[in-house]
Amino acid sequence: MEKSILIVDDEARMRKLVKDFLVAKGYKILEAEDGEKALEVFEQNKKDISLILLDVMMPKLDGWSVLRQIRQTSKVPIIMLTARGEEQDELFGFELGVDEYISKPFSPKILVARVEAILKRTNQDTKEIKSFAGIEIDQEGRTVTVDGKIIELSLREYELLVYLVNNENIALSRDKILNNVWNYDYYGDSRTIDSHIKKIRHKLGKKGKYIKTIRGIGYKFEVK
Repeated sequence: MEKSILIVDDEARMRKLVKDFLVAKGYKILEAEDGEKALEVFEQNKKDISLILLDVMMPKLDGWSVLRQIRQTSKVPIIMLTARGEEQDELFGFELGVDEYISKPFSPKILVARVEAILKRTNQDTKEIKSFAGIEIDQEGRTVTVDGKIIELSLREYELLVYLVNNENIALSRDKILNNVWNYDYYGDSRTIDSHIKKIRHKLGKKGKYIKTIRGIGYKFEVK
């Protein structure tokens, strides 16, 4: 199936730059020049869109508002594009369910690499189902259930949880988690991980206790 990527940016030059690089890689591109148009295009093509590149500062509706509305009904991977590059903005974005965060100016080749890495992970097919004391992870369907009830996780939250359970009983440093889950050297603050862990624990409810904080190191998934 041909993958469609929605590029949302109010700068036509930026949309064309990113589009040209992605089209060269064989991707089908949809475009929107503002937040309202982005939601309209998304609703019309929801089943065909595999990833969204979403600018933050836009007229009519900003990126945060678009993100909130899309996350009400969809877990489609979203990469936020911003000229701000502020740490608090990044943490805010991750709290809302952003999967990746890239600050302008950026290398189009690096952006394409990030897009391909995310799509590769989301399209991996495996029939493996992991079960841990009431937590069940279906890696084929990319779903997580707690005591039989499906919980909603963003792509990054899901990948972080899977990484923790795949390394059960192993203390993992924040640097190791960043390099393996984010799949590249992340130059932000390690509080990004703490923010994600907090949300995962909350969504797991009582089962969140299985994610242990290892003081001075990082985290460990341990069922006892």
